[in-house]
Amino acid sequence: MTAPGAAGPRTGRIVVVGASLAGLRAAEALRDEGFTGELTMIGDEPHAPYDRPPLSKAVLSGRLDCDHIELPRVRDIDARWLLGTPATGLDVPGHRVALADGRSMAYDRLLIATGTRARTWPVSAGGGLDGVHVLRTREDAERLRGALRDGPSRVLVIGAGFTGGEVASSCAESGLAVTVTQRGAAPLAGALGGTVGRAAADWYHAAGVDLRLNTTVRALEGDPSGRLRRAVLSDGTVLNTEVAVVATGALANTEWLSGSGLAADHRGVVADDRCRAMTTGGSPAEDVFAAGDIARRPHPLHPGRLLRLDHWDNAVTQARTAAHHIVHSPGAQHLRQPLPAFWSQQFGRYLKSIGVPALADQVAITQGSLHQRRFVAAYGLEGRLIGAVAVDSPRVLDGYAALIEARAPFPPVLGATDGPDHPDIIDAAFPGRDTGDHPGHTPSAIAPAPNR
Repeated sequence: MTAPGAAGPRTGRIVVVGASLAGLRAAEALRDEGFTGELTMIGDEPHAPYDRPPLSKAVLSGRLDCDHIELPRVRDIDARWLLGTPATGLDVPGHRVALADGRSMAYDRLLIATGTRARTWPVSAGGGLDGVHVLRTREDAERLRGALRDGPSRVLVIGAGFTGGEVASSCAESGLAVTVTQRGAAPLAGALGGTVGRAAADWYHAAGVDLRLNTTVRALEGDPSGRLRRAVLSDGTVLNTEVAVVATGALANTEWLSGSGLAADHRGVVADDRCRAMTTGGSPAEDVFAAGDIARRPHPLHPGRLLRLDHWDNAVTQARTAAHHIVHSPGAQHLRQPLPAFWSQQFGRYLKSIGVPALADQVAITQGSLHQRRFVAAYGLEGRLIGAVAVDSPRVLDGYAALIEARAPFPPVLGATDGPDHPDIIDAAFPGRDTGDHPGHTPSAIAPAPNR
C-alpha cells in the first residue's frame, strides 16, 4: 500500500468528504486535471448529490419533485461511493478519516466539502414536537411539503432571511395563512441591511403575510400527543399554529473535525486562497483542502477578512480551485476568485446580489426606487463600492460587477436614465457586526496567524 503523502499528484488516493455540489464538481475537476488514482466520495445522506436551491422554491410549491433535483454529471468520475456513511473523525498526521460504521479510510489527499446544516429549534422550547420543521435536505422538503398539503390553519415561519422569505412566499402563493417572526427590524437585514430590508417588508404585507418584526418565539407548545398547537411570542401573544418552519440560519458541519488540529468551528473551516485547510497554529494542514459552504477563505477585494459564502456559484468555483491545487504542484497557482453572487425569488420578486453587501456601512439607491417594483441598491464600505443588489433588474449587474472589481469609489457614477443625478447615501443599517452566521453571507474578521 502506498504510504501517505508518497503518491504523485496525479495518482494515489483522494478522499472527498461531502457528496455535495462542491464535492461532486471537485471530483469532476480532479479527473479533468489529470488525476488517475483512486477516488472515494463519502456522504452522510443516502442520496447522490442534488441541487438544494429548488427545495425552498420549486419543490416546496410542488412544481418539482425531489426525484428531479439530482445534479447532472459533467463526466464519469470513476469513484467509489460511500453514501449514508457520515465521517466521524479525522487523523491529519495519520492521513485517515474515521466513519460512523467503524471503518476508516486512508488518503493521500483529502477534500472537506461537508457544507452546512439548518439551525434547529431547542427541544426544551418545543423543538421535538410533530409539526416543527427545518429546510435543508430532501427529506426536510418532502416532510414540509406533505405538512403544507394537509392545509394547516396557519404556518409560522421563524426568521425572515432568504430561506424564511422563500418559504413564506410559497405558503402565501398556496393560499395558506402565514405568520413570520423576525428578531430584527426588517426582513433580509442580516444579508442586505435594514434600508433595503424595509422595502422587502412591503413585499410581505402586499402578499398578506402577517410579519412580526422585533419579535422572537419564546416557546412552541403542543398537545398531549406531541403535536404542535401554539407558539408563544416575545410580546406575550399566543399564536395557534400546526406547522412551524425554523429558518434561523446555518451551522457548518465541522463536529467530525474536533481534535483534528484544524482551525474549524461552527462558522466553518479556515482555508487559504488555494483552499488548503489551515491548522490552529496558522499553517496549512498537509494534504487537506476545503471547499464550498464549509470553507472560510480570504478574498482579494477584502483583505483581513475571512468569508464563508453559502452560494451555488461559490461552491463550484472553490471546487475547481481546490481540485487544481490538489493535483498540481504548489507553484502552479490557480487563484481566480470571482465576485460572490446569489439570487432569490420571493413574493413575485427576483432578487440578485453581487459582491459582499453584508460588509457595507452605506447604501445608495442608484436606479429605480425602493417604492417601485424595480430598483438597484449599491453598497459601499469606507468610500469604496463593494456590492450591489438588483430587484427585478438582474441584467444591469454586469456593469456594477466591473466597478466592484475595479475598486470604484462609492457611490458609483453611472449616468443611468432611471437613476438620480446625486443618489442619497444612507446608513446600510445592518443589525450587527459580529462573527455569527448571516443568511447569504457570513463575513468575519481574520485573526493574525503565524506562517500565513
